[in-house]
This record gives sequence, structure tokens and C-alpha cells, in this order.
Amino acid sequence: METLRSEPYYEPQQDEVALFEAGYRSGLPVLLKGPTGCGKTRFVEHMAWRLARPLITVACHDDLTAGDLIGRFLIRGGETLWTDGPLTRAVRAGAICYLDEVVEARKDTTVVIHPLADDRRRLPIDKLGEVLEAPPEFCLVVSYNPGYQSVLKDLKQSTRQRFLALEFDYPQPELEARIVGQESGVDPQTAQRLVRFAHMTRNLKGSGLEEGASTRLLVHAARLIAAGIAPERACRAAIAQALTDDQEVLAAVNEFCGAVF
Repeated sequence: METLRSEPYYEPQQDEVALFEAGYRSGLPVLLKGPTGCGKTRFVEHMAWRLARPLITVACHDDLTAGDLIGRFLIRGGETLWTDGPLTRAVRAGAICYLDEVVEARKDTTVVIHPLADDRRRLPIDKLGEVLEAPPEFCLVVSYNPGYQSVLKDLKQSTRQRFLALEFDYPQPELEARIVGQESGVDPQTAQRLVRFAHMTRNLKGSGLEEGASTRLLVHAARLIAAGIAPERACRAAIAQALTDDQEVLAAVNEFCGAVF
């Protein structure tokens, strides 16, 4: 576990940095809401650097259990030894623990974080008969994408009302073009065209696409362009094909690409 030594590049969209810092100093857990690829993870990395705290990131998925977060007994060299999970390591070290897309994890994981996410700030480890008190430096951060919200994968009110919630969205066009240029090295005109293309795809959300092109995908395409790939080919490979397998929708997205480049 290491503290980030160099500043992760991040462009604030509003007052999210000040809100996070105030929440951190008040011992509040933080919930980040927003579409995929809009900068939530980079924001957490930036805040870990600003606060000089180690960062432990867990990519949540369908099979992630409470035991995966807290820890379990493992057999090593004929002995049964306890091994801390990432959440337990973060509490012990006073780190920032980031549970990315927390609604993807099994329901028992959200129950486990409840006592950490309210005034108790405790992590019970039942298998050890131990209760960890979170130090002031510890911070729990979770994220989810409301666009993927469903009856089966919703964040319960009993969980979400424990958190300071920050809403994210894709940056404004001028800011997004600056981010794409900074992250890839493409010229400003190319970055602006990529952003214009992204907005066309975002208008297809709900009309064939679950999500439009994210800032992350724009950066991928821009890096291909900076590496010498023709812009239209780069956009088709890095953006269009990543968005959909539906041939009709794919044709529409490729038409947008051809119109911009």
C-alpha cells in the first residue's frame, strides 16, 4: 500500500474538491454518482494525493462477498492463517478505500459497510471476534452509475443515506476538450472534434445506446490519433465498437464519426 507520489491530472468541474475535503475532515463517507468514464476514479486518485493518504481501490462485481472485503482464513504451509481483505487493510492503515460500482457487489457487502459509514465508524470482524475502530484518517468512498440502476441493482436508502453524495457528469465541452488534449497530446482542434462526436453519441442514449461516448473513450481515441492512426479509424475502433454491437446503431455512430472527421 503506497501513497501516490505524483499528482494525478484532474480538472474540477464544480466544487467537488472542497466538498470532499470538508467531508473527509468531518469523518463522512462519500458517494460518487455519475456515468461511466466521466472521471470519478481519477477524482478519487486526485483526492488521495491531495490528502496524502494511501488509496485502496476495489472493482466490485457480482461475486464480490463481504468475506472478500474483510478477509478470511487461508491455509499456508500447513497452518491456518488470517489474511486481511482490502477494506480491513484500509481501516487499519487509515487509508481511503474506494469501492467502485458498489451496486455490482453482493448485497451482504453493503451490510458490512453500514457500521463504517455512520457515526460508529467501526468494522466488525466476526471471524476474529474483533471490532476495528476506524482512525480519523480513514475514508470510505463508493461509486455507482444511476444510468444502470435497476430493481435488482439499486442502492438501498439505508445505505445511500449514510453518505455525502457528489454528482458527476461529463465535463462541459470546452473543459472536456482540454482534458482530452492534456491526456493524449492531440491538438485543440482534434480534441474539440472528438468532443463534438461524443455529444452526438450521447444524444442516442435511450435510442439504441445505453450510454454515449465517455471522456475515457475520447482519450483512448485521441491517443490512437496521437500515435498516427487516422482520426476516423481511431474513433471507430476506440469509440464506436466499444459502444455497441448492434449493426444499425453502429452504422449510425459511424456516420456521426464520418460527419465530424
